[in-house]
Amino acid sequence: MKKTAILGATALGLMATGAWAETTACLITKTDTNPFFVKMKEGASAKAKEMGITLNTYAGKLDGDVESQVAAVESCIAAGAKGILITPSDSRALAPAVTKAREAGALVIALDTPFEPADTADATFATDNFKAGELIGQWAKAKMGDKAADAKIGFLDLNPSQVSVDYLRDQGFMKGFGIDIKDEKKIGDEDDPRIVGHDVTNGNEQGGRTAMENLLQKDPGINVVYTINEPAAAGAYEALKSVGMQDQAIIVSVDGGCPGVQNVKEGIIGATSMQFPLKMASMGIEAIAAFAKDGTKPQNSEGLDFYNTGVTLITDQPVDGIDSISSEEGLKQCWG
Repeated sequence: MKKTAILGATALGLMATGAWAETTACLITKTDTNPFFVKMKEGASAKAKEMGITLNTYAGKLDGDVESQVAAVESCIAAGAKGILITPSDSRALAPAVTKAREAGALVIALDTPFEPADTADATFATDNFKAGELIGQWAKAKMGDKAADAKIGFLDLNPSQVSVDYLRDQGFMKGFGIDIKDEKKIGDEDDPRIVGHDVTNGNEQGGRTAMENLLQKDPGINVVYTINEPAAAGAYEALKSVGMQDQAIIVSVDGGCPGVQNVKEGIIGATSMQFPLKMASMGIEAIAAFAKDGTKPQNSEGLDFYNTGVTLITDQPVDGIDSISSEEGLKQCWG
């Protein structure tokens, strides 16, 4: 577990009168290497500095490192943190630690990955991950046209824990592509013959490459590849390229990081759903400031159990009926 602390320079000016003068907040991410979490940290750090909040940041060693995140929550409780922003590596296993933090008086906000149930935390600021998956599923189906009926699809998911962000994107893609969903919270229980299989990537490039190699051994005819995020997509492409199959498959993903959008521009990724980590993190710091001032807690988006920070489809091959923007436009909005 890694930790850093940032104290806003404006804090001195707030100490005489301000609500946030002695406010400590925490940001706990899954890792500190994925560009998504790097950008999230940048957003939280900048907003904390602006608002004069002391921010302690922590990260797991890798995606799925629950122990480090539990230890981080305990450190935040001990430090008297007024608020904790967390991207849970396991949306169920971290529930006891988060409950303990809330009982100690901290506002807990999940970023990107909702807890199960969502009200384990006080609030969630996230992409509509099901919608993000659905958009790339719809796009892939439309792009294939009549050939979608005989597609061979490989799913490159996150990890064996099947956390909420993992199954939401996976199942969203299925809905968009027209695959019958069984249990929305379970990956791998579907019976559509077009699905070659699922493998896990840990959300990184090497994991994506290994998972793609494994699925190609099952069926070298895979022509649609769903990936949990853009690093995994990059690894999948390298696996396909290594055997001369890079033009065989459509690759779709979720993230909207600058390297991923560049891969859309270069034709490596066909389409990706852009999310907004800087917005999630900066809004989280603002929410902690409001809570420290008068106890105000954030509200969910209408009809949802989280606050929706938005999603945009990026592709240079637009299809009728699905709103999207080009990679050129995406590169102006991307992160990382």
